[in-house]
Amino acid sequence: MASKAAYWTNATIYTPAGIVEQGTLVVDDAGTIAAIGGPELAADPAIARHDAGGRLLLPGFIDVHIHGGGGCNVMSGTYAELDGVSRFHAAHGTTAFLATTTTAPLAEIEQALRASADAMNQGVTGAGLIGIHLEGPYLSERRRGAQSKADLRIPTEAEIKRLIDAAAGQIRIATVAPEIDGGMAAVRQFAAGGITVSAGHSDATFEQMRDAVGAGISHTTHHFNGMSPLHHREPGVAGAGLLLSELTTELICDGIHVHPAAVKLLFETKGAMNVCLITDAVTCAGLPDGDYGGVTMHEGQIYLKDGSSLAGSALTTIQALRNAIRFTGYSLERLLPSITEVPARQAGVSDRKGSLETGKDADFVLVDRELDLYETIVGGRSVYARQSHEA
Repeated sequence: MASKAAYWTNATIYTPAGIVEQGTLVVDDAGTIAAIGGPELAADPAIARHDAGGRLLLPGFIDVHIHGGGGCNVMSGTYAELDGVSRFHAAHGTTAFLATTTTAPLAEIEQALRASADAMNQGVTGAGLIGIHLEGPYLSERRRGAQSKADLRIPTEAEIKRLIDAAAGQIRIATVAPEIDGGMAAVRQFAAGGITVSAGHSDATFEQMRDAVGAGISHTTHHFNGMSPLHHREPGVAGAGLLLSELTTELICDGIHVHPAAVKLLFETKGAMNVCLITDAVTCAGLPDGDYGGVTMHEGQIYLKDGSSLAGSALTTIQALRNAIRFTGYSLERLLPSITEVPARQAGVSDRKGSLETGKDADFVLVDRELDLYETIVGGRSVYARQSHEA
């Protein structure tokens, strides 16, 4: 569906230059931001006008690590399920996401990559699908967590090229354990292709991580989870993420994967511009407690049925932001980049997404002061609206 020019008025607009009170945001027919200013911008009676009712108008939330949600799964390899993922997360404030794979037989990964690339071309109806996060199969057996042990692989140049080709060049982030056989070469190959390379499900030492940063790693996958922990004699991947300025650290801010005190430690150490809030949401996110395939969900916690490992989350981006504010005591303005600008940068789309600026995509959310979501706008189109707001 094509966008139509519109004014959004009477809003508190969060921009990189500061907060615009009683602001107006103008969207053009191409679905980009034409102007941001005061009430004087809403002058053309031929253009639709939406009254924000004094609510906050924030840049849309970007999630670079989503496996599923609302009963739908990226690894299904179908457009219908990818579209379902996009609609579920749009209803919780996400305006753009990376479809994230898991370790599986190579043919299944390739099918998921092809389906995601095709869905990008076709367009989904909820949050925008802006690329792919390849998580696995080049991971540490020791730190694999819920990833399939039987399907872990040793990377080769030919196989990596095969995966990049299956994804039609749409892999934006690749998670690799750099210490495995062929791992460092894989880091160099992905990085040479312009892909953000992330250390994840890795048992690397601190020294190996320093070498990996030199080879091209600039990101860590769900920091503190699925990695060698911080120890005073061996800082591991967790310590490297805290100490090495080149690394941006993903964070599942649900209070389950990472203790609230460790959340605050990460933000205090790295700063909001080097923390990337993610959900790591899986198929059963948004569904009732119960058993789903090989996992069990109870009160927001998702484990393998044998209880041996956490298996993703039921988190949403809007809740991740609320939690981050509560755990750190930071202001919304201070934390907002971690779910907007930072993921846009890490996914390589900051030229068009991640902040409210003239010329960028009109991706934004309308929330109240308690961060209750009222509407999600993607490319100038409403893809989710709360019933009470619609009325």
